[in-house]
Amino acid sequence: MSAKNRPYDSVPPHGWWRRAIADISASDINPALRGDFKITPEARIATAGSCFAQELSKAAAERGYESYVVEKGPLGLSEENRLNFGYGLFSARYGNIYTTRQLVQLLDRAYGRFGSADRAWRGKTGYVDPFRPFIQPEDFISESELLADCEQHLGYVREMFENMDVFVFTLGLTEGWRARSDGATYPLCPGYGAGTFNPEKHEFFNMRVSDVVADLEYVRERLSELNRDAKILLTVSPVPLVATATGKHVLEATAYSKAVLRVAAAEVTAAHPSVSYFPSYEIITGTFSTDRYYSQDRRSVTQEGIDHVMRCFFASYSDTSEPLQERQGAAVENDSRKEQREIIKKDLSSICDEERLLEILASADSAKT
Repeated sequence: MSAKNRPYDSVPPHGWWRRAIADISASDINPALRGDFKITPEARIATAGSCFAQELSKAAAERGYESYVVEKGPLGLSEENRLNFGYGLFSARYGNIYTTRQLVQLLDRAYGRFGSADRAWRGKTGYVDPFRPFIQPEDFISESELLADCEQHLGYVREMFENMDVFVFTLGLTEGWRARSDGATYPLCPGYGAGTFNPEKHEFFNMRVSDVVADLEYVRERLSELNRDAKILLTVSPVPLVATATGKHVLEATAYSKAVLRVAAAEVTAAHPSVSYFPSYEIITGTFSTDRYYSQDRRSVTQEGIDHVMRCFFASYSDTSEPLQERQGAAVENDSRKEQREIIKKDLSSICDEERLLEILASADSAKT
């Protein structure tokens, strides 16, 4: 074989560790390269998934892109109360969707393909939605009020799926809890802040690659029927597990969960041009960044890390007909948007269901001392 035909001679710079990582500034590293499709400022970008998905929605709005929110809340509600009641955190008021099984369930519930007998939990003063346990600060007054709110919410979910241009879904976890009777999947283990845990009624599950792939394929197929031109953009959350029910060390459990989600996303992306993957997980957890991109708890992502992810995202997926700097400068950030950013920045844990576990554990530790 002649020298000019050797396989690695034609590998571009981004394929070499030294040229793509070691020899350039950490803040300039962009493993996303060019996106599989472009997103214009007018595109209706729907977001769902773990807490990390909220950052994209905020960053898109700040850059003048359409933040597609269909369930906006009552007129006259203050920005702080809108967030407290779950409006505007995602495109619809579904709260955190940590697993692909939750996403499948939401899609099926919205179109009458799945109906669980577990429709309402008794709360401290009223009733709680099992699938959105922390969607508002106080319990629903009655079961009928809860069910009416849920029916309205699912109508907005249908509107979102049928009219969005891009669906950004952040894969968060493989571990979850479900009802033994019908497989109804919850965002958290019952008994932690909402509901009552019963081992005869509830069971733990931990998804494999084949499970996640099957769920994503199902969602893609259903969305292609509802909204033929919609694109799907997958990311993996870089936020580690709060806790694991596997019996293993939480570090090993986190590594397993993220590896499964990453491989599943790769398989689905490779099979379908309408599905793309953005490496936010790789940017935050890369060896060049972990000392700066995680907070002191070694779990929360710093603003510096988030900013790096968003720079890479818009450099790779934005419509390049207009420079990003000019577009960002032209975007007018109104008072409502400023207020929302400050509130979220001040208390991010209030909009992440999984953080309830940390709050409960902290309260338990305080009670012992």
